Amino acid sequence: MVNKYRNIKKILKNLCLLVTLFSVSTLVSSASLSSFKPSFDSIENTIVRKEVFFNYLLPAIHQKNAEIIELRDSILNNELSVNELEKLASKYRVKHPATQEELLKVIDILPPSLVLAQAANESNWGRSRFAKDFNNYFGIWCFSEGCGIIPKERDRSATHEVASFNSLEECIDYYVLNINRSYAYEELRQIREKQRNDMQPIKGIVLAEGLGNYAFPGIEYIDSIKSVIQFNQLGRYDYTN
Repeated sequence: MVNKYRNIKKILKNLCLLVTLFSVSTLVSSASLSSFKPSFDSIENTIVRKEVFFNYLLPAIHQKNAEIIELRDSILNNELSVNELEKLASKYRVKHPATQEELLKVIDILPPSLVLAQAANESNWGRSRFAKDFNNYFGIWCFSEGCGIIPKERDRSATHEVASFNSLEECIDYYVLNINRSYAYEELRQIREKQRNDMQPIKGIVLAEGLGNYAFPGIEYIDSIKSVIQFNQLGRYDYTN
């Protein structure tokens, strides 16, 4: 009889959790990104916190990837002027004049699983001071005085600051641009290009191999990002084509 009540209690607990997940996910998905920012610290249940985190970031990730796909289509269809192409080459640090192939290599999407895993890793699931107060979910540094916030434990000889962003969208925009143009992530872009050439879906678990320069030590960082993707089944959010 005791075991029976325990099982009923467990079932009810799981039902309550599912209802909470549905309610919170619906709220985050339907809310304006700029008007609703969850308080991740206040969400005690780990499963709920993770789902809220994913649902909060996903619309901005999809929005950014949609913009990139639209820009890629414009390049492929020769719809851009010479001046527009030159501006893109400068923005993405590609030599002038840039070929269509060179531009398409750097102007491409990042799979949601990779973005979510890095954001979770770098922001402690949205609970870091920099994520909460300054919309920095990726531990992004900047190097000009006053460009961001000085970390409390920064070495005396260091000059970097942690970048501050006005919104989640602005943070993701800079993060994607950084991955797409920085020499540090050339390997990631090569992996992505190969996936394109092989007509394979672009998967975060594969692109993670190119993140060795994002944090030290590189091999351990790659393993940690892949672990987050696998444990949380983030591949479900990646695009199939």
